[in-house]
Amino acid sequence: MNIGIVCYPTYGGSGVVATELGQLMAERGHTVHIISYHLPVRLKSGLSRGITFHPVEVVSYPLFKFPPYTLALAAKIIEVIQKYGLEIIHVHYTVPHTMAAYLALKALGDYPAKIITTLHGTDVNLVGMDSSYRSITRFGLEISHGITAVSRYLAEITRQEFQFFQPIRVIHNFVNPNIFMKTENQVGRKKYAPCGERIITHISNFRMIKRIPDVLEAFQLIQQQMPAVLLMVGDGPQAPTAQKLACEMGLASRVHFLKFVNSVQKILNITDILLLPSENESFGLAALEAMSCQVPVVAYRVGGLPEVVEDGRSGFLVDKGDIEAMARFALLILENEKLGRKLGERGRFLAMSRFSAQSKAAEYEQYYQQVMQESK
Repeated sequence: MNIGIVCYPTYGGSGVVATELGQLMAERGHTVHIISYHLPVRLKSGLSRGITFHPVEVVSYPLFKFPPYTLALAAKIIEVIQKYGLEIIHVHYTVPHTMAAYLALKALGDYPAKIITTLHGTDVNLVGMDSSYRSITRFGLEISHGITAVSRYLAEITRQEFQFFQPIRVIHNFVNPNIFMKTENQVGRKKYAPCGERIITHISNFRMIKRIPDVLEAFQLIQQQMPAVLLMVGDGPQAPTAQKLACEMGLASRVHFLKFVNSVQKILNITDILLLPSENESFGLAALEAMSCQVPVVAYRVGGLPEVVEDGRSGFLVDKGDIEAMARFALLILENEKLGRKLGERGRFLAMSRFSAQSKAAEYEQYYQQVMQESK
């Protein structure tokens, strides 16, 4: 198949899953074209064979108050279709990607490529529910030839909030267990924890929904009980605020902000616990990657996270906002080496048995073929 993948290039789960799915499809013999405004972070180490990256260039004119990205994206999709003849346009994130793909097909006289929209979360339960975007989000769902959601939770929310009862295929996010696996990294540990401190990690795109202050407050409680450092991995609008807050809390010397990390698995391999106190998570890819590296997860019991983390078996889930409970369970793991090892081993088993990259790639491949057959 000739597949176009449209995504955001950032640290968020949608961009990570989209680009890694593209790599998997290329490995399975398909031709993949990734379309975005920057090279996605998970491709910065180099493009794989069978993958072509097409940058979207937005030209600013004085007449436009805001750059017309949707139109620029549609134009780029048209260009790729005309040159390479796409069969599938797999868009990740409804707004504006589904509409840009739809516009491109219409501009080409109802070109027969099929639009598959994958819902990742905030495109539905945050952006999509805003009154400014609600109607266009629903229209994007209606004109898609196929729709997938990354969790049962997200599929149900979409049905409820948009009264949308067309089929939604649930295909969970995935991890490559051959990349995200436990390996020793004593040099890395000594870099951030030279005196043998325990290493706590948070990975996100630093948006409000990630509740970054909760991470810092939980860490403050942990480090009062034992020597520890915090690695804040990723970047986003809340990063400057988080750095300022860490200073105000007297944590600046123990909190490391790592904005650009090409190999997340190397950080996870020096991590003792992952903290994920999100307001909501449609899936929780960071949790899955940590589990695959045998890192226990302590997170809020929200959204699709219970579909990923087995409470008490691969980590612990606490009520949203219960920072003290988060710190308490983190300390329980850190103080009990046997418990931490048991949680890590169970997390690895789940990653390999339920969320392996190859099994999910096969599901997507089968779904592509199904949509192409049904739409004939």
